Amino acid sequence: MADLRFYFDFTCPFAYLASVQVEELVRRTGARLDPRPMLLGGVFRARAVPQRLSDTLSPPKARHNLADMQRMAASVGVPLHMPAGHPLRSVLALRCVLAVGEPFMPLAHAIYCAYWADGVDISDRDALAGVLTAAGHDAAAVLARAESPEIKQELRVRTDEAIAAGVFGIPTFVVDGELWWGVDRMYMVERALGGSPARDAPAPRHPVDVYFDYSSPFAYLGCARAERLFADRAAWRPMLLGAVFRAVGQDNVPLATFSDAKKRYVLRDVQRQAEELGLPFRFPSRFPMRTTLPLRVTMLAGACDDAGGRKLVHHLFRAYWAEDQDISDPAVVASICSAHGLDGAALVEQAQAPAAKAELRASTDAAVAAGVFGAPTFVVHTPAGPELFWGSDRAHMAAAAAAGDERLWTMSAAG
Repeated sequence: MADLRFYFDFTCPFAYLASVQVEELVRRTGARLDPRPMLLGGVFRARAVPQRLSDTLSPPKARHNLADMQRMAASVGVPLHMPAGHPLRSVLALRCVLAVGEPFMPLAHAIYCAYWADGVDISDRDALAGVLTAAGHDAAAVLARAESPEIKQELRVRTDEAIAAGVFGIPTFVVDGELWWGVDRMYMVERALGGSPARDAPAPRHPVDVYFDYSSPFAYLGCARAERLFADRAAWRPMLLGAVFRAVGQDNVPLATFSDAKKRYVLRDVQRQAEELGLPFRFPSRFPMRTTLPLRVTMLAGACDDAGGRKLVHHLFRAYWAEDQDISDPAVVASICSAHGLDGAALVEQAQAPAAKAELRASTDAAVAAGVFGAPTFVVHTPAGPELFWGSDRAHMAAAAAAGDERLWTMSAAG
C-alpha cells in the first residue's frame, strides 16, 4: 500500500478544495492517507516570501485567481467564500488538530468548512471552541492541550519537516519522495498512485482565443494542448509577453522571483507536463529570449490561420524549448520558415517594417485589454461573456467551459 503525504494549512482555499477530494482519491487508488498539518506562514518565512502572496499579484492576476478558486469549488460542488480578514491566523486551529490526535481529518474538515464556507474567524478562541463543540469534542480540554509545550513543539517540528521535504506552498502531496504542488495536480498524484483519472476533452461549442508568446515554457505546453482541445474553434493570438508584463506591473521574468524550492519544482513540473503530452523539452541555455522577430514573422506568415499554418508556430516553440535554438537570430527564423515552404529571408526582412511592428503592438494591446497577464491564456467567449483561463494546466478547464459547462463561467457571471 502506497502512502500519500498531504501537507496542509487552513489558510489556503486550494488546500481546502484538495481536502474535500483527497480521501476519495486514496479510496480509488488503495493508498494510505498520511495528512501532515503545518504552518504555512512558517514555510513562507523559511522561503523568504511575503506572508500575503495576494498582495504581490497584479490586479488582473488577482481577479483571475479569485475566479479560478470559485470555478474549482463549483466543479467539486462545495461552497467557497473569501472571509473577511483573510488570511486568518491558523496556528491555534492547527494545534487543536494535533491535540485531538489521529484520526484528525474529521476535525480538519470541520475547520476548513468553518473558514471557507461559514465565515468563522478560526483565529478567535471562542469561535474555534464553537467549531470544536459542533465537531463532538470537549472544546475546553482540546484548547488547553493545544497550548501545551508538547503540541506547540509538534507543530514546529512538522513545519520544519515540510520545509526539509521541499514544500513551499499548499496543498502539497508527496508519493515515494516525489512532490506535487496544487489541487490541479491531483490527477498526476492519482496516476503516481496507480490510478487512471479521467481527462475528458469535450468538443468546444464556443470560440476560444489562444494568447501566446514563444518566451514561456508553459505557452509551449499550452499551445500543444490547445491544438488538441480546441480544433477549429480557436483563434490564435500572438502577443509580446514582456510588454504585457510591463502594462500590468508584473516582473519581466517571474521565475526569477520564486524561491529556490519553487524554482526546482516548476522546472520539474514543466518536464512532467511535457512527458504527459509526449513533447521533447530541454530548458534553453538562453533565457529569457527576445521573441519580437519570431512573433512578427508568425503574423506576417499567417501561421495562426489554420492547423497547417500552425505547424510553423509549433516548430518555433520546439526550436527554442526542445532544441535550444536562438529564435531571436534572423538566420534561425528564416531557416525554420523555409522548412515550411515559406520565403524565410523575405519574411525576416518584412518583420523590420513599421507595419509589422505596429501589428504586433496592436495584438499585444488587445491582449492587455482582454485582461491577459501571462501566457498561455485562453479566453472563452461564452454566451454570458468572455471567460479567461491562464496557464497550460487550465486548458482542460477552458475546454469544458467552451463545451458549455456553465459552472465555469464564474468571471462573466460575476461581471
